[in-house]
Amino acid sequence: MRSIGEMARESGLGVSALRFYDRAGVLVPAWVDPVSGYRWYEPEQLEEARVLVRLRRAGMPLADIRLVLASWSGADTDLVRKLLTAHLRRLEQGLSAARDEFSALRALLDHRENIMPSLRTGNVRLFIDAPELAAALDAVRFAASSDPELPMLGGVLFDMDGESLHVVATDRYRMAVAQAGAIGHDGSRVQVVIPSALVDAMRALSDGEGPVRLSVDDDRVTLEAGGRQAAGQYLDHDFPDYRRLLPTPGERRALVEVAAFRKALETGPVHAGEAGAPDLSVLRLENDGTVTLCTDSDDDPNRIAVNREFLLDALTAGAPDRLFLEFGAPTAPIALRRPDDEGTLSILMPVRLDG
Repeated sequence: MRSIGEMARESGLGVSALRFYDRAGVLVPAWVDPVSGYRWYEPEQLEEARVLVRLRRAGMPLADIRLVLASWSGADTDLVRKLLTAHLRRLEQGLSAARDEFSALRALLDHRENIMPSLRTGNVRLFIDAPELAAALDAVRFAASSDPELPMLGGVLFDMDGESLHVVATDRYRMAVAQAGAIGHDGSRVQVVIPSALVDAMRALSDGEGPVRLSVDDDRVTLEAGGRQAAGQYLDHDFPDYRRLLPTPGERRALVEVAAFRKALETGPVHAGEAGAPDLSVLRLENDGTVTLCTDSDDDPNRIAVNREFLLDALTAGAPDRLFLEFGAPTAPIALRRPDDEGTLSILMPVRLDG
């Protein structure tokens, strides 16, 4: 017999996933200790667990997986083969339909590219207070993407409009926005995406006091401070319209002490998914305005799961003492907002729990 921990290590399914599949009647342990509730599995169930991992990776519905596992050890494999063939056929049909839709979308994009103006035009000269720029970059840098397939997200957007500078970064799963005051630019709105390496060099130049000078000339951007400069080409890509993704300050919010909340995340319950999946923190906003970290046994439909590492990064980038956590529906992003500056915030996409 294998314990649930041994089963998790050898199968690639997390302990919480094994508990879920037990509750769903998909992979039920051979014996459960009536006193401790501890689960034990027979040796042949290890192969079934490994089959389950493969089927879930292939996106097979749980109802079909239940039948596959129930028939896996039998002499007659006809039902298993028919279920595999039927699922593969559904995937192929879905892929064919998706290709047709994507072709239509690409045609629409080709048409729009010919008529939509770009904000990556115009020269800019403006001055920014160095500590303000440093704080703004610190608040967003963690959210920049490192995915080579999405080079337009591989940096920080500098959005210059009148006497304001917004800096924005996103990797699709999280987004961070901050702002700083600027003087000297009274022209039209200009946006440039500055590569992460150049952003880091600019941040290093912003450690002092007084103003720094930001210049955009053709395809180059330069930051000057104290006789030193960091310069390079900005990315030749447009950035998504981040303003459409910004939530308005909501009523369902909790004011958390950052240090205490960080400690609770680091030491509290974690939802561990299948092998290779990130650890999740599962949160619930209580009626008294506090935030609870849920355990795997808590099945409250209002709980929200987020990537724990991303949440810790957002806390580090946020205010040093207190932050608002804003909650929406379980499928809506969580926002972390500074009490003294509601225009500086981080947004974290929720993660769907097993089932």
